[in-house]
Amino acid sequence: MRIAVVGAGAFGEKHIDGLKNIPHAEVAVVVSNSLDSAQKVADKFGITEASDNYDAVLQRDDIDAVILATPTQMHASQAIAAMKAGKHVQVEIPVADSWADAQEVLRVQQETGKVCMVGHTRRFNPSHQWVKNKIDAGEFNVLAMDVETFFFRRKNINAKGEPRSWTDHLLWHHAAHSVDIFQYMTGAKVVKANILQGPKHPELGISLDQSIQLKTDKGQILTLALSFNNDGPLGTFFRYIGDTGTYIARYDDLVNGKEEPVDVSGVAVSMNGIELQDREFIAAITEGREPNSSVAGVLDCYRVLGELAASLEEQDGWS
Repeated sequence: MRIAVVGAGAFGEKHIDGLKNIPHAEVAVVVSNSLDSAQKVADKFGITEASDNYDAVLQRDDIDAVILATPTQMHASQAIAAMKAGKHVQVEIPVADSWADAQEVLRVQQETGKVCMVGHTRRFNPSHQWVKNKIDAGEFNVLAMDVETFFFRRKNINAKGEPRSWTDHLLWHHAAHSVDIFQYMTGAKVVKANILQGPKHPELGISLDQSIQLKTDKGQILTLALSFNNDGPLGTFFRYIGDTGTYIARYDDLVNGKEEPVDVSGVAVSMNGIELQDREFIAAITEGREPNSSVAGVLDCYRVLGELAASLEEQDGWS
């Protein structure tokens, strides 16, 4: 499986690092709009080729699939171009920054029949998989979830603390993780969605603080707080409140409500959620099946995000 990794930033490197542990998967080329950036990443990981021409790479017969770790605003168009060129594609979260574009990605996937997987990594982190296994075994049911997504990003920087050429977004990117895992874990459909946000940053043009409430058709609720103003512990922390216990997931670590560690080392072949995500992508292509977190499987998340975005537009009209 010869793969083009598109994007030479923090997540492009995370995918390359995960792919090196997967049999029958080879990163053939690193692609970036900057050839110098692509070459630096290729040299770092011993990859023989770098390119600054995404369209040319899509035309190559020796490339089977692409992984898109590019700016959010490019995800939908680049995923569509890959599938139309006959390539399987994994696109980092979010698949799009509008409900209409997310639907178009699904339409093209259905038209081409190619694997299109979205990087909803929480489905693959061993901590969340452990909770999902208990749900599937009938040993735990989610009653409510409280989630905190906290970063300190008053400047336009990426996960490595380097300057970024595009602006991240709390709703379409970071909230997507929580909206999706909430519906995935409850097996329910969100029927009520509320959002409030703070003032927009004068330079970044986005709000740095948001509060979201969701309710499913089964009655479960999600309370989600997001901030780029948090000067403290960074990351996303998920509290699962259920009928038989409480669990708190912090990336690949899990504790119960009393902060006692839960051993998740035996859940999967790796403790690296990105690697497990990439393993599912390769397996789905090889086995000719739909992957977990396929664009069809995560689409309802983007319906909810679209409703929340529309609500914010209405609120802006009231101000």
